[in-house]
Amino acid sequence: MADSGEEHFVTPVIEDHQTTCWGCGLRLLLPTYAPVFKCGWCGAITNQNVNKPETKCLRWRRLRDRCFVCTLFMFMLFVICGGVWAVYPVVFSVSYTCGVLHSILTMTLAATTISTFSLAAFQCAGTPPIILWGSYPVVGKGGLENYTFCHYCSKPKSPRAHHCRSCGTCILDMDHHCPFIGNCVGAANHRHFIAFLFSAVVSTIYVSVMSAYAGLHIWPPLKYRSPGHLNSFSSGLALRALKEVVLALLSSAVQLSARGLVLVYLFVSSVSVQIGLSVLLWQQLCYIYEGKTYLSHLSSRGSDPVEEKDCQNIFRFFGWPYSILRYLPSERNSRKRHKKTENPLHYKRMSRYFTPLGCSELENQSSQQWASSSLWCSGKQAKGMISLYRQTGLE
Repeated sequence: MADSGEEHFVTPVIEDHQTTCWGCGLRLLLPTYAPVFKCGWCGAITNQNVNKPETKCLRWRRLRDRCFVCTLFMFMLFVICGGVWAVYPVVFSVSYTCGVLHSILTMTLAATTISTFSLAAFQCAGTPPIILWGSYPVVGKGGLENYTFCHYCSKPKSPRAHHCRSCGTCILDMDHHCPFIGNCVGAANHRHFIAFLFSAVVSTIYVSVMSAYAGLHIWPPLKYRSPGHLNSFSSGLALRALKEVVLALLSSAVQLSARGLVLVYLFVSSVSVQIGLSVLLWQQLCYIYEGKTYLSHLSSRGSDPVEEKDCQNIFRFFGWPYSILRYLPSERNSRKRHKKTENPLHYKRMSRYFTPLGCSELENQSSQQWASSSLWCSGKQAKGMISLYRQTGLE
């Protein structure tokens, strides 16, 4: 008779969980239920916990972006036309040659700013490379390495792509969605966006300098009372002098003409916009120097091809020493170089290979082979096994 004090050990039984890889359509056997796993054949990452999100606000977001674009475009036209109307009578009164030179400079800055803004706003931000997916015969070994499935577009999404809810599509090398251009900043228009920022900063500096110069010529003379004897300095005397200067400016501002009021508005608005755009341009150049985008900087994935901080990243970004033709609005010249060669074929979903258990053509074969691969689960480097169902004789 067995000893009553003998300990009994229960061995847990691990049940396999069957699922299907969305990338190659092969049936996988997981040792335990894994909501996130990586296929050992094609390398696609499957997340079974992601639900298809709502897209009710897409229409309102597009309407918001169009309003921002129209407002910004009207502001640029007002600055150009208002500046010419308010500043150039003063400039031409100094010298005719000076007026002609400033007219050429104004037209150059205006054309550059508007053209780069149009390229950044109305050019596609970057379409991900087109590849085949959905069945084992067309997806090779590692053909979808680290790809995920976009539940918005119902298409594969590369590690370098992000889905923009405002644009309703996946963007390659997405930096951010800018409502002021009504478009995403991605691989195809990132250089145009940087060129627009640089041109806008230079233009606002020019507007602020010229509006201040013209304002000094037409500003009414200041009339203020002397604060007293200046033999000794005191804080009260300085505050009194500052108060008199402010009151004199306000009293003279009342006497300004319409041209003077426009000059004041141009100076204040150009300085404000200049500060904001300078900060944004510096931030963008820092990310380019690091070889990252804004989203990759937030996620710290380091998925971009270049991760070292170097000035060569800036040269590589602008295509130096390549031709200036890269700035032309063509699909071939505007795209970044990709580590992965683009496939000219279209996305195809081979639905005839999909069944609840996997590939129907594979299930009808008599000879079967089981291969194993490592498990990638819930973002951790967890060790495990995935049984990959393959047919050895299938061509």
